[in-house]
Amino acid sequence: MRTLNRSVLDETETRRLDEVSASPVTVLQIGEGNFIRGFFDWMVHRCRSQGLFDASIAVTQPRPTGKPKIDALAGQDGLYTMVIRGIENGQSVESREIVTVFSQMIDPYTEWKRLVELSISPDLRFIVSNTTEAGLVYRPETLAEGVPIISFPGKIAYLLYQRYLKFDGAANRGLILLPCELIERNGDALQDAVLQYATDWSFPAAFREWVYSHNRFLNSLVDRIVTGYPDKAQAETWFAEWGYEDELLCTAEPYHLWVIEAEPELDEMLPFKRAGLNVQWVDDLKPYQQRKVRILNGAHTLMTPLGLLYGLDHVRELMEHQTLGAFVRATVIDDIIPTLPYPENEMRTYAHSVFERYLNPYIHHRLTDIAMNSISKFKVRLLPSLAFYIERGEPIPTRLILGFAGLLRYYKVKLNGEVYEGFSLKGQSYTVRDDAKVLETLASIWEEADHAKEPLKETVERLLAQHSLWGRDLSSCLSLAESITARYMELEKRELQ
Repeated sequence: MRTLNRSVLDETETRRLDEVSASPVTVLQIGEGNFIRGFFDWMVHRCRSQGLFDASIAVTQPRPTGKPKIDALAGQDGLYTMVIRGIENGQSVESREIVTVFSQMIDPYTEWKRLVELSISPDLRFIVSNTTEAGLVYRPETLAEGVPIISFPGKIAYLLYQRYLKFDGAANRGLILLPCELIERNGDALQDAVLQYATDWSFPAAFREWVYSHNRFLNSLVDRIVTGYPDKAQAETWFAEWGYEDELLCTAEPYHLWVIEAEPELDEMLPFKRAGLNVQWVDDLKPYQQRKVRILNGAHTLMTPLGLLYGLDHVRELMEHQTLGAFVRATVIDDIIPTLPYPENEMRTYAHSVFERYLNPYIHHRLTDIAMNSISKFKVRLLPSLAFYIERGEPIPTRLILGFAGLLRYYKVKLNGEVYEGFSLKGQSYTVRDDAKVLETLASIWEEADHAKEPLKETVERLLAQHSLWGRDLSSCLSLAESITARYMELEKRELQ
């Protein structure tokens, strides 16, 4: 069977591809994963389909491991299939589109010069990113001429500096940066990291002022469940129906929301609302940010380690599980919502809408996909709820403690070849994907504990004391280690079943 590329397109689709190829690149996209392709790129495609946007996107990956997907996109002429399925207004919906937005695919680790050249293009207006929460973190890095920069914020600092030099610091040559990483004030965080690299690398003060005054780092919130590639049977059924295969096939729910902290006039440049998309330009992002990160994303991070430890595969499967599904609902409604400073009825309504989305019969959201970088996700999504009770001197709800215990048990890993491996409560192995230093730290603590036959409570205390993981020393929190140890032991006995 043919692979999706130019040769399988009909006349209309071929014309769209030609138009994209001939369009100026105004967007540099750092991130090649399922989410950004099922969210931002799909939105741009919708705008182009309505004749509202006449530019194209150059896509590059933030990490060296993303090269296979960049190569796959290049092999498919920048094309991929987007399938949206779910329940909308009480009706079952399903649609398919071939997304046509990419005119360039760049591997920064082998084509660094090409990426630098793009950064100084007069056509470039936007940088959009999705590099996970861990990607939007400052890490000291040495700058060497001609050597690709590893960190995402470091790349941005260097590319902006090249642009500053090219245009002699012209005020009208700054860029608009739209990070889609799920951290609070993501635009501010990116700007802070960029300025720190500029200081580290002794870039002139005039450049730092140009970054601050003439580039815009917009805080934004993204919300859509993008499940990526479907199960093999469904994919093969679709490929037989369509007459082509697509290894970059992406699936998502109908619901989508992008809240951007900026003036509505920016819709003239990025015409999302004019295209009928659920994009909100707002003065204050915080209410949207908190409810989404703490409820929708918090529930994901709460359920994932426990679900994988119990041998479950998908979000829907977990939500239909008699014990774990009830556990997630009760934790959100009774333990997380009271920590939010917004009307309880509104938060409950939002939470129930989230539960309905989790139960979408057309979405098989793999827990293994959600589990990536769970430590940094826990720090952002669930730790604030625990901190609410800690700071008030109130007992932390048992369900939140159990979620924390499940996270630590999931990260009881050891290095096996080139991957870190853990074992479920039934002894089945799984691979944990996270920042290398995070995994090295956790594996080392667990290995030392096993070797010394250390009491579990002491191991938990050492884990909680890791400031690098939690942003604070949690071992001093009254009775937290003791409570987590008790819940951890319940897990090992599988008392949830």
